[in-house]
Amino acid sequence: MTSSPVHPLDLLAVDGLLTDEEREIRSTVRTFGARELRPHVADWFEEGEIPARELARRLGELGVLGMHLEGYGCAGTNTVAYGLACHELEAVDSGLRSLVSVQGSLAMYAIWKYGTEEQKQQWLPGMAAGEKIGCFGLTEPDAGSDPASMRTHARRDGADWVLNGTKMWITNGSVADVAVVWARADDGIRGFLVPAGTPGFSAPAIKKKLSLRASVTAELVLEDVRLPADAVLPHVRGLSGPLGCLTEARFGIIFGALGAARDCLETALSYAAERTVFDRSLASYQLTQQKLADMAVELGKGMLLAVHLGRLKDSGKLTPEQISVGKLNNVREAIAIARECRTILGANGITLEYPVLRHANNLESVLTYEGTSEVHTLVIGKALTGEAAFR
Repeated sequence: MTSSPVHPLDLLAVDGLLTDEEREIRSTVRTFGARELRPHVADWFEEGEIPARELARRLGELGVLGMHLEGYGCAGTNTVAYGLACHELEAVDSGLRSLVSVQGSLAMYAIWKYGTEEQKQQWLPGMAAGEKIGCFGLTEPDAGSDPASMRTHARRDGADWVLNGTKMWITNGSVADVAVVWARADDGIRGFLVPAGTPGFSAPAIKKKLSLRASVTAELVLEDVRLPADAVLPHVRGLSGPLGCLTEARFGIIFGALGAARDCLETALSYAAERTVFDRSLASYQLTQQKLADMAVELGKGMLLAVHLGRLKDSGKLTPEQISVGKLNNVREAIAIARECRTILGANGITLEYPVLRHANNLESVLTYEGTSEVHTLVIGKALTGEAAFR
């Protein structure tokens, strides 16, 4: 006996938790992704190249760059709407969601939160429109999970600042018009705005990646980069600055990773329904249904968690350890879903004709950037025990 299939997210009636405006924004981004991105993403991934500037302009026209910020050309949406946009973009590819997250929640947010009015007026309207691209320079070759050990250094020279150091794994780096660079100064860690083309500043692209291939990744090299006094972000000092930006960006991942998982599960459901094995559809076998049921349950639970955390954030009650719960759980489950879906597709699952292994490869990066699973586990452990186990 057969019946009409239910979409995985309808099992727990997730849509009933959303407002009409949130559903409309989700639909707009989903339509844009289907029309403008999906037809090209497999080729971008295979070639390891994307038309970043064209995409930034189109995403700016769509209104998703810095969409959760107020003013300066930003849409000023709520947090859940922003999360749903990330969900739809990552359902296409994690690299495309990374472009939006880094632009809006790292580079733009740093300027919006910690910058002067002059800095905001100089950069934010163009970045919201996608006419200017930003990147965020925190991670270093020897300072990933421990940003306090960064070696990039800023010293005063008269009224100027002089920066030296190297940043690594920087999304948007080689196409950015401005880099938000964090450096150690005599009075603590400071943030600086480094325009592209500044003498001594270069951003060589990182190639031969096996993950996030539809994304621009670069190294930032600063060799006696001289900046004027007004290049510093004045309203923050210490690690609270970059960590505050990371907390903002991690929220998008909580929704985004589940977009990749949803796309994999939708693909597996469609494939299993059409694939015939021993004169029956693959979907009709108990082992296949167990896989599909387990994945749908985890996807639904993850979306309930994401929406709940979004509501907490909009009410000003979200804590860093709750962000860690969301990032740890949803990325971990997303990559497990992608891998399991690959088994349903069999050998077809390893090709770019289907998205599942591309998503799984991308999620390997999402699993470790903006806080590894191990780090988020320790953040949660500290909240539970009161004991810091980082060192």
